[in-house]
Amino acid sequence: MNNYYLEMKDMSVGYNGNSLIHHICIGIEKGEIVTLIGPNGSGKSTILKSITRQLKILGGQVVFDQENLMGLTYKKLATKMAVVLTERMKPELMSCHDIVATGRYPYTGRLGILSREDEEKVEAAMEAVHAADLGSRSFNNISDGQRQRVLLARAICQEPDIIILDEPTSFLDVRYKLELLSILRSMAKEKQITVIMSLHEIDLAQKVADKIICVKGDTIFRYGVPEDVFEEQMIRELYEINNGYFDPRFGSIELPKPAGEPKVFVMSAAGSGIPVYRKLQKNGMPFTAGILYENDVDYQLARILAMDVVTEKPFCEISDEAFEKAVQQIRKVDTVIDAGVPVGDCNKKMSELRQLAMELGKLRDRVETGIPG
Repeated sequence: MNNYYLEMKDMSVGYNGNSLIHHICIGIEKGEIVTLIGPNGSGKSTILKSITRQLKILGGQVVFDQENLMGLTYKKLATKMAVVLTERMKPELMSCHDIVATGRYPYTGRLGILSREDEEKVEAAMEAVHAADLGSRSFNNISDGQRQRVLLARAICQEPDIIILDEPTSFLDVRYKLELLSILRSMAKEKQITVIMSLHEIDLAQKVADKIICVKGDTIFRYGVPEDVFEEQMIRELYEINNGYFDPRFGSIELPKPAGEPKVFVMSAAGSGIPVYRKLQKNGMPFTAGILYENDVDYQLARILAMDVVTEKPFCEISDEAFEKAVQQIRKVDTVIDAGVPVGDCNKKMSELRQLAMELGKLRDRVETGIPG
């Protein structure tokens, strides 16, 4: 039997007594990063607010460190759990240092006076999120990204066992998204702090989380490790994607492939085709590609963006069947783009395809097509 650090046992959540999501049964280990993903309005924030007791749990229970969450006093809960929500705070006349210092209040007396040790922990928390230079500035006069770092510093200052964050990267640029997630990852793995957060950026969720909770409908849609959750069809169903693709290998969202009869055949390998595929897609030009080995990085994108891909099994010589299929496609198109194919013993027939395209007057290189190398 698992002794989870935090366990949702048949939990139901919602508003005003109306259950929106029910039968939530999820166990989380200490030091894990667990990320909630799903469409807007699916209930991710509702689940987080219920765990943090901002909303009343409508059914079931949450067991936190072997204790019923509802049985903890707010002071004890504040020493164990820190919360960073998306609501924008508008405190009057408070510096960033003052905001971070509120993280120490669960440990102070009734007057809320900080000791020297408390002040040192405030400074250390601001250093940890690279916000030491913001201490004297008004919290209301800094950027959204800076505010998010200050609020994370406040959470760190609480010295919690668990941090709950609702869309912590929403107002951050790429640099600070990566920085914040790196800090959370370090806290989880080095200090065994459990992190539960919602994210819109599923590519980041795939890379940072130990477990993923997929929220859709009135039950949990899927729960598991990223390797099981981030599967093309599963993400398509979760977000009801019908105008593009999710590529689990790159962790990227792709626009639809250009439709129509292919006008271009792309010869590529080892990543040389990727900028060509994207250029053709942006120009709305349908294309085919080949001959690509199924373990080639080009194949992973070509299978999504190309109308057809001529393939070969890894580490095998190009078969006569694959070669003839490529020849037929080259004869049908107007242009053959040579994106750069290193030729060796296994794929030496690519030289024959290149020669055929040249004889037909169809061969172009990347420079001629205006695609950067």
